[in-house]
Amino acid sequence: MGNWASKEPEPPPPLVLVPPLFDFPPLAARTRALESSYDILFGKLALRCLFEDYFDEARHFSTRIMLKPIDDPHVDLVATVSGPLDHKPEETIVGNAVFRWQSDVDDPHTFMDLFVSNSDPVLQMRSSAYYPKFGFGAFGILPVISKRRTSPEGYGVMGLRYGSEKLSVGVTMTPFPKPYEFPNKVWLVSKIGGVTAGVQYQPLYGSNNDKRLKDLRNWSYAVGYGVGSGSPLSPSFNFGLELARGSQFIASFYQHVVVQRRVKNPFEDDEIVGITNYIDFGFELQTRVDDIKAPNTIPDSTFQIAASWQANKNFLLKGKVGPLSSTLSLAFKSWWRPSFTFSISAKRDRAVGKTSFGFGIRIENLREASYERADPNFVMLTPSKEHLAEGMFWTSGKRPMLQSDVNAGNFEELPKELRPLGKIL
Repeated sequence: MGNWASKEPEPPPPLVLVPPLFDFPPLAARTRALESSYDILFGKLALRCLFEDYFDEARHFSTRIMLKPIDDPHVDLVATVSGPLDHKPEETIVGNAVFRWQSDVDDPHTFMDLFVSNSDPVLQMRSSAYYPKFGFGAFGILPVISKRRTSPEGYGVMGLRYGSEKLSVGVTMTPFPKPYEFPNKVWLVSKIGGVTAGVQYQPLYGSNNDKRLKDLRNWSYAVGYGVGSGSPLSPSFNFGLELARGSQFIASFYQHVVVQRRVKNPFEDDEIVGITNYIDFGFELQTRVDDIKAPNTIPDSTFQIAASWQANKNFLLKGKVGPLSSTLSLAFKSWWRPSFTFSISAKRDRAVGKTSFGFGIRIENLREASYERADPNFVMLTPSKEHLAEGMFWTSGKRPMLQSDVNAGNFEELPKELRPLGKIL
């Protein structure tokens, strides 16, 4: 009777591995407080990373070292060296370094950095201050030493901005503007639900303010639709339409997909039954809509399509196709401390029928990352089993991530590198 009344302990629920993304948050996001919100919303930042990262320039190499001292996580150094594989007199090796101080380790909006380079500008200082309680911020870019200053921006740019979850407005100006040089740029972006709309005014054409305001080439308009929390663990979808400077129509699409595939890893526990993969796809079409005849070297219409697949924490495969060329890139990352990444790109130029290669090496300890455990309830486990995860906390010392937390937007339990970038437009 006693044997019938007793129950055998329920086996632990199956878990999936959640690898860290190769680059999240992306380095470009660290300086987004210096840019117009119009220039990074509508999926532009994600598309920029998809179209550019790990696509090393053909017949060139690039090396990037990103280091952070253990004793002070508020400062870091990023140094980059790039140049041609076969040295030519007309091509030079470019080197630069950025020393950065950030007030809050988890908030990239308040910082100051120094940029040094063997190209122009030689020495540049950038700074940004943002107050989340009030939503106001100020930023500035000052080229301290420059070989040549051919434009008003060569003497520096200052800006003011206001940002909330639904509204972003800002203005930039040069330190000593002439009457017809103010403002340098003005933007207004608003978000209602999944719809984002924005307008930007950047006066480059016209001899006075009245003519500049009436010139459509100084205005850009965009509207986009997007869903998703912004966390790498959540699928996201972004679609945007833009009329840039009254002459160029741009349609773009970006989608981030999170999928799981079954694996049997002899180095993992028996309850590990799968692994999470990240798939990204992007498309961009640009076409001219004015009657002005462009030079023969500038096509009236162009497009590019790119996709990436991260199979685990070590391998990333990317491909990009355009009207004249195609590029395939493979990156391998070893998560040592610091981490080491090697990438190789093969570019096929269909116009001349030649294939060229590029290489990249990256060493980094800026971003902490490790394999996480998560319940695979949306394909392998029902939410009713989540109570077993609490019991696993006592045995393993770490509660696995739950899909219900991700769906509900509860990211406090997630590692910093898997949380959304932020809710500020």
